[in-house]
Amino acid sequence: MKNQNYSMVNLIVIILFTITTISCSKSDDICSETNLCQNKISQEIKDLIYFKGEEDAPIVFLNVQGGPSFTLSTNEVDTFFGGAFKTTGILMANVKQTQMLNPSILEGNDISLNKAIDFNTESVEILYKVIKYFKDQGRTVYVLGVSYGAFITQDLIVKKGITAADKYLIVSGRLDMNDDIWQGLSEGKEGGFINGTTTQIDNMPHANVVERNTLRLQAGFGKNRYTQLLNPINDLSNLTYVYGTIDEAVGSLTNEEVTFLESKNASIISGPFNHTDTYNLLILQALKDAFGIETI
Repeated sequence: MKNQNYSMVNLIVIILFTITTISCSKSDDICSETNLCQNKISQEIKDLIYFKGEEDAPIVFLNVQGGPSFTLSTNEVDTFFGGAFKTTGILMANVKQTQMLNPSILEGNDISLNKAIDFNTESVEILYKVIKYFKDQGRTVYVLGVSYGAFITQDLIVKKGITAADKYLIVSGRLDMNDDIWQGLSEGKEGGFINGTTTQIDNMPHANVVERNTLRLQAGFGKNRYTQLLNPINDLSNLTYVYGTIDEAVGSLTNEEVTFLESKNASIISGPFNHTDTYNLLILQALKDAFGIETI
């Protein structure tokens, strides 16, 4: 009787295993034959973004937020799907940055400028990983970079090429940051601009080590001369650049920066606005011009 029970248990296990195997095989066949599973977002990518919209939407709109912050913002995505925009066929996501995945990297001790550059490179790689994931699925990918996110976005273009994504919108960035500003940031000193042109830098480094290290992340991008780094790219017509002429945080684009963008066929939108108002007052026009995204 005991042996019969073991035989029955074994038979049940075999049957269940066979059913499961056949079921998985059929599921795999359905995925491969119909592509029904192709555009569902993997958990690995979900861990790098905050998103809303249909997972299989043909257009992916990625936001690279300013800061640098330790917290991934949800406001931009929530606002986009709040009822004011035409969102049919669009998935929008905010993409994490290195310090969001591991905040401890900026805690404890002062980091070097080279280490800050390494962390910035990691943030670019995270963004590229997300872009490539969706591009490999055949989707259209738009990238919006704002403030610190503007620098991540233009660094992505330098490292991965202008064709990494389909279109780019950069708001409140700089191509060639003033030397005294990025050098001050590298020393942990806050800096800014009077009327968008005249630089001012604090005499002493910030008292908080995390703040000093955050400023070094900004310096790591600010030291780059993007008019030189982007120069090998013949055409930037899929890039729209937005700036405020009295931006107190990053400064106004210089005549040389504007001339460079014009020479590469980039679109430019500007206004007499500070850092915050540049985004608030020009973003609707910029989204329409750059990505064809309209309000209702």
